[in-house]
Amino acid sequence: MSALDVYVNARMPNTKSTVLFTRAKRKIPGGVNSPVRAWKAVSGTPRFIARGKRAYIFDADNKKYLDFVCSWGPLILGHANARIIKAVATAAQRGTTFGAPTALEVELAERVTRLYPSIEKIRLVSSGTEAAMSAIRLARGYTEREKIVKFDGCYHGHSDSMLVKAGSGIATLGLPDSPGVLRRVASETLVARFNDSDSVRRLFAKHGSAIAAIIVEPICGNMGVIPPDPEFLADLRAITRRHGALLIFDEVITGFRVARGGAQEIYKIKPDLTCLGKILGGGLPLAAFGGARAIMDLLAPEGPVYQAGTLSGNPVAVAAGLEMLALLSRPGVYSQLERKSRQLESGLNDVLTKVGLKAAINRVGSMLTIFFGVESVTNVNHARLSDRAQFARFFHGMLQRGIYWPPAQFEAAFVSLAHSDGDIRKTIQAFGDWARAESRGCTLRTFMLEAIERGEHWRPPRSPAR
Repeated sequence: MSALDVYVNARMPNTKSTVLFTRAKRKIPGGVNSPVRAWKAVSGTPRFIARGKRAYIFDADNKKYLDFVCSWGPLILGHANARIIKAVATAAQRGTTFGAPTALEVELAERVTRLYPSIEKIRLVSSGTEAAMSAIRLARGYTEREKIVKFDGCYHGHSDSMLVKAGSGIATLGLPDSPGVLRRVASETLVARFNDSDSVRRLFAKHGSAIAAIIVEPICGNMGVIPPDPEFLADLRAITRRHGALLIFDEVITGFRVARGGAQEIYKIKPDLTCLGKILGGGLPLAAFGGARAIMDLLAPEGPVYQAGTLSGNPVAVAAGLEMLALLSRPGVYSQLERKSRQLESGLNDVLTKVGLKAAINRVGSMLTIFFGVESVTNVNHARLSDRAQFARFFHGMLQRGIYWPPAQFEAAFVSLAHSDGDIRKTIQAFGDWARAESRGCTLRTFMLEAIERGEHWRPPRSPAR
């Protein structure tokens, strides 16, 4: 157990989360069903969540937190939205799955293709990993080429070919790859640098005739939020067209988040294939990939590229997705999200300036990341220079003040429509309280950690540092 574990666990002895985590580790690898939930990047015992309502979650001990994780992005309306719950209940009463086509699938496909002009046809799946994996297979089948270009720090799910220089949990845990991925599979994945068009040109100069596609998060969310440089996405579009390769936008996070039509609406770039997820399912497991008709028609049963799924397009998730898109189609939704998010970013930056803490805040729409110890972050190398120890102190300081922030430096925080102006002010006030304590050295510091690691008897204070 690390010294930071000792410190933070001393503040929550014998809670229900502690008991549940102990039980979970006996039967579930690492005690969680997705690695970042284990809080490895920040230490301590993860809170087990019992319920959520609007912008708040409640842990197993009924402690209330203002939530900026939002289930890692899907909950743009907040928790337990009444209309989503009603849509789910109505659909479930008719049957949870049929393994056959339904009218709702057609309606959702029609609605998404109206919102995303680059998508002429769409296939529903159950997860973002499945969407990206299938889009890559389709790109290889269409181009009859094998190599894929991805970017250092971008995460496109846990299929074998994408676990090369990945972000998200891989970055959090410091794993450059994953055991079990065959070298001959990984060798077909070429890695470029995000926001570095020349690194892409060099790969195409060497391997151009063998490259099937570029896959990219048009706005990075898995190395923390990093927006594209002004010409970067246009360069990718031009390079792929010049060499006969496809451009795949992984908009699992950004789709319906940064704009109704995703990042491609903001940056006016038309990819060949798009991956969607998270918000698309209204909080239920649902994702999709789609694109130009000529490409999508290669999918079975129309074409030879195989893809299938027992629960793909299940009526409960599709009903939630349809209701979600209907709610997001109301006038002023995205301007409201922008106003709230800008208010949060501005307030956090004001605190940093007044207190004198060094940090960069990257934001696009309602997703943002704070990088401590650096002045700007435009690629994964900059992100890796950030002060992760200070981020861990920030995370626990905010948690003690009732704010639930993503428990990893290389993740995005999300603002939802359920966050009120008062919630934003509360968050800024909590950040100011923590930042002042941090600048005075009143939060957990390195000398305290070293004392614990030497076995010296240092005890944490009874109440949170102020």
